[in-house]
Amino acid sequence: MLPNAKRIVVGALCFALALPGFPAVAQPVGLPSMGAVSSDELSPEMERELGQAIMAEGRLDPTYIDDPELNQYLTGVGRKLAAYAPNPMPPIEMFGVLDPEINAFTLPGGFIGVNTGLIVTCESESELAGVLGHELGHVTQRHIARGMTQSGQDGLIALASMAAGLIAGLATRSGDLGVGIAAFGQAAAVNRQLEFSRDAEREADRAGLRMLYKAGYDPRGMASIFGRLMMASRLNEGRGGGPWASTHPQSIERMTDMQNRIRDLPAVHYTDTPDFWFLRAKVRVLQGGDSQALRDIRETLRSEAVADRGVRRAAALYGLSRYWLRREDVKQAAAYWDQANAAWPGGAPELARLGIDIALARKDVSGAIEQAQVAIKRWPDRQALGMAYATALQDAGRTADAQTYLRAKAREWGKDQPDVYQMLARSEDKSGKKVAARRDMARYYLATGAYAAAAYQLQQARSLSTDFYEQSELDAQLHDVRMRLQDERNLLEKFKGVVPKG
Repeated sequence: MLPNAKRIVVGALCFALALPGFPAVAQPVGLPSMGAVSSDELSPEMERELGQAIMAEGRLDPTYIDDPELNQYLTGVGRKLAAYAPNPMPPIEMFGVLDPEINAFTLPGGFIGVNTGLIVTCESESELAGVLGHELGHVTQRHIARGMTQSGQDGLIALASMAAGLIAGLATRSGDLGVGIAAFGQAAAVNRQLEFSRDAEREADRAGLRMLYKAGYDPRGMASIFGRLMMASRLNEGRGGGPWASTHPQSIERMTDMQNRIRDLPAVHYTDTPDFWFLRAKVRVLQGGDSQALRDIRETLRSEAVADRGVRRAAALYGLSRYWLRREDVKQAAAYWDQANAAWPGGAPELARLGIDIALARKDVSGAIEQAQVAIKRWPDRQALGMAYATALQDAGRTADAQTYLRAKAREWGKDQPDVYQMLARSEDKSGKKVAARRDMARYYLATGAYAAAAYQLQQARSLSTDFYEQSELDAQLHDVRMRLQDERNLLEKFKGVVPKG
């Protein structure tokens, strides 16, 4: 379990996205206008900007999982589903959150967090996709925007407090962002006020089920995961159920509606991808918070390695290898990695990445480079492998090669994987390319929505440059970033000033 302080911050991410199987609180009738931000004014663009402002701070939270392997997978599933949305969708970005509680949540603008507890609980990829489909249903129906512009007085006060906190964060931003404000924590009070009506939940159910089926997943996965969660929470008997009781209450009517719709669909036989099983095992190890929890995880993985076959056995062995690597026992990690490869001879990018990590832990840099070169040739689109290759090149002292590779990948991946800019900037700084390093750090902060930090980096680059044409470019970039920063501040000021009428 995570420390209470961390769990409070993570729990604050949710914008009351109730899933089927749990009671929803109906929206009150005759809600007051938000004044400065009315339902007519909260455009998709404004909603996206608000989400980016929250995420810029949220990425600094210790429970945010900055793992390109996991986040690329989750975002891939999300975008596969979103391709079949009934309405236009914003760009979808999914990310992992280190929290054992079973939950997923949506922020404004298409940002969706997935707790490690949910991933570990799912028994199939269709179950995971079912939860994500429901969350995407809220996005495509714009339930968050509707909830934010139709909130009661308490919700408006909470929203104003959150906006004030974000504005304070903008004022304190500098080049090195070691600590951010608890933006998600400030969102907690808003979360409690944005509970959706039964009609909204039913809309999200139906939209999510449609996306799930059209994307090729087994729609029964949606019913099975929600049914199991409902049974586990025991909310039907009124016996509580922890966090689900407040944010994911039951609705037998909705569950029945969904089951009836699934019954009318043709049967779908979906085969889970190996990625799901390998990353589920990785997340299980990541979730271990102390020695006792890790030992329990080890025993669970050992049992699965004995009982399961095929990819599930290979994934359990992979998890054991990750467990021993986390415990810094490289010999044991390598032994289980060999067993995992033998159990899944076709190979997997997750196994390849783990092999590179083990080689680097052994200080076998040449071996890590050799493995990485083979892996990126076979799986050129896997960002985690590319990042591992660049790390191995830098560890080998091949700084110029690493920078050349990272620049190429920044052009290809920069929008979805901004960490590539950060890696490049750090490498450039170490090799004495101070201006280039700050420009690439500015690109990193721009990609993550941290406009004040981007402006700071560009100012630093401008002061270090002695080239007139480069200075002119930096001046133009700095002007553009300052305009973005002012637009964001103006948006947050609108939310800060909301006052209910009447």
